[in-house]
Amino acid sequence: MNIKNLNMYKGMLIIVDMVNGFVKEGALADQKIAKKVPRQIELIKEAKTRGDLIVFIKDTHEEDSVEHKRFGGAKHCVRGTGEELVIDELKAYEYNDDTVSIEKNSTSYMEAPEFRKLIGEATDIETVDVVGCCTDICDFNGTMALANYFDQWNRDVEIRVHEDAIATFAEDARQNYVDAAKLLMAQQGIQLVKKR
Repeated sequence: MNIKNLNMYKGMLIIVDMVNGFVKEGALADQKIAKKVPRQIELIKEAKTRGDLIVFIKDTHEEDSVEHKRFGGAKHCVRGTGEELVIDELKAYEYNDDTVSIEKNSTSYMEAPEFRKLIGEATDIETVDVVGCCTDICDFNGTMALANYFDQWNRDVEIRVHEDAIATFAEDARQNYVDAAKLLMAQQGIQLVKKR
């Protein structure tokens, strides 16, 4: 992490797993997720204008990562395959000022040690916006854990998940999971928002 003063940020935009292995190629990729990219770019530009901290989360596994077993043995986003890299459409935004790129080896970005360190040090954050994939897995698990983290440390932070900038693979067949994830996030006090 090359940002020296995390306390200068009031807002944070988290872009979850917009990597080749979910959007372009591989066992869990679904090219329909790419339809969310234009809205994600709008939100990145808005965040940059506000001076928010932008965090790219990248699903990155080793060949023998235990998580693969939980997805029916579907190896995905393995380091060195290119699946773990941010998609070309967003790559130009990944390593700019006010931007951090973090790898994770689980379905929750809160479990990534570098993210946990970042959120622990960025104590003046008042709002967090979340976009990316997958709605019912990594978006859900990470954002629910983030809400619980803020509660644990008595930090009053507004969390917004942008419904028009999230998606999951095979969404038509998994709509019940997507609906359940959104319902549970709303129940937790996480705001589900979209462009009007």
